[in-house]
Amino acid sequence: MSPRAAPRTKKPAAKPATPPRPFVAHHLAPPHEVLSEAESQKVLAELGTPPERLPKILSGDPGLFTDPKYSAMKEAKENLLGRLVRIRRPSATAGEAIAYRVIVTTAGGD
Repeated sequence: MSPRAAPRTKKPAAKPATPPRPFVAHHLAPPHEVLSEAESQKVLAELGTPPERLPKILSGDPGLFTDPKYSAMKEAKENLLGRLVRIRRPSATAGEAIAYRVIVTTAGGD
């Protein structure tokens, strides 16, 4: 008895590429605002600290997408590393708490 040939299978049809989903900020994510170079220098002077002493935020952080300027700057291939980000959070005692972060690169080299 001769060996039986393996049954032929059809190749699965290629799935059509799905368009990327638009970013929708979560209602609990505080608004982030990328500051211009001039604003960054002014804030650093007011705080009296070098940018190395500020907390960091990854350039791929989803919170950054709450700022429409960030998406436009990223599409325009502007250098965002080292720029300051202002984060405004609601506060029960102060009304609004403002935090600053410095944009650093992601592990993937974004």
